[in-house]
Amino acid sequence: MDTIIANKYNEILSMLNIEISKKLEGEYEVDEIISTFGNFFFNKMFLDITAIKDYKDLSNLQKLSMSINMDKVILLLDKDDAISDNPNFLSKLVDMGIYNFTKDENNLMYLYNNPNIYRDVAYLQKEVSSGQENTESNSSAKANSIEANTNSRKIIGIKNVTDSAGSTTLTYLLKKVLSDYYSTIAIELETMNLTYFKDKDCLTVKEDNFENTLSKYSSTDIFIIDLSKSKKEYLCDEVLYLIEPSTIKLNKLSLINPKIFEELKGKNIILNKSLLTEDDIADFEVETGLKVFYNMPPLNDKKDVSDKILPLLEKLSLVKPASPEAQEESSDKKSLFSLFKKK
Repeated sequence: MDTIIANKYNEILSMLNIEISKKLEGEYEVDEIISTFGNFFFNKMFLDITAIKDYKDLSNLQKLSMSINMDKVILLLDKDDAISDNPNFLSKLVDMGIYNFTKDENNLMYLYNNPNIYRDVAYLQKEVSSGQENTESNSSAKANSIEANTNSRKIIGIKNVTDSAGSTTLTYLLKKVLSDYYSTIAIELETMNLTYFKDKDCLTVKEDNFENTLSKYSSTDIFIIDLSKSKKEYLCDEVLYLIEPSTIKLNKLSLINPKIFEELKGKNIILNKSLLTEDDIADFEVETGLKVFYNMPPLNDKKDVSDKILPLLEKLSLVKPASPEAQEESSDKKSLFSLFKKK
């Protein structure tokens, strides 16, 4: 169910084809909005910016962005106010993690169905940066920006060790969960499997064009790479080596390369599509001499599997572990939502 906070554009927001669970009309202090919706479960929120008292004071928008998940908020700007076209103002919205905003009522449902991620609005920051510098200093700033981005971005490689160990699906699922936290792109090298997920942030790239692609999307925070048979591990910050621990797969692997377990020592070993118990994993580690980094069960890519993916991302230091209070709140929300699911 969706929510609406409307003021000047109440008539426009009332015509949206959505199911509304809660609606406020009028002008509100930011603290009032936070107290009402900070712990209120909703799918999406349409927020008329004129409903926020003193919204031109950026500290109010900053406070809002820190208390409400802005990935779920679609902000309708005031088309009669020049600030809605001000590059500095729009850039500040992006800085706060507010990516879904428009002054055109016709774009509201588009953003509802196709929400922006950082790379969709990053150009607004670049426009401001280029407008503030002269040509020479701007070239220097651009070079520094690319260098800084290169240093801060993360490239995570996924590579099958056993045949068909699930690198493509895991690449997609990691990208899907990480996209809630960062601007993330998944790339497959040479193969044409990732494209079947029909996700605009999943790219198929030839191996010799891989580094150019990284440069092209230099504003991206994290790349997840399905390495396939590529030798581009050296470009990755981390590589996850997938082993499907069935008897037939392990025996086949040992027959093809008797030294494989020695070669994998010290690497991040993921038991993928694994039904092994803790005792089974201990036996595997003794038999192979490998330390298991993570045990991943079979996953249904049609459902939310973030509860299985997030612990892996925590081990990779890509997300912070949720506090016990947050975990309990998330569990409560899922239980509440399940009441409305169709049987």
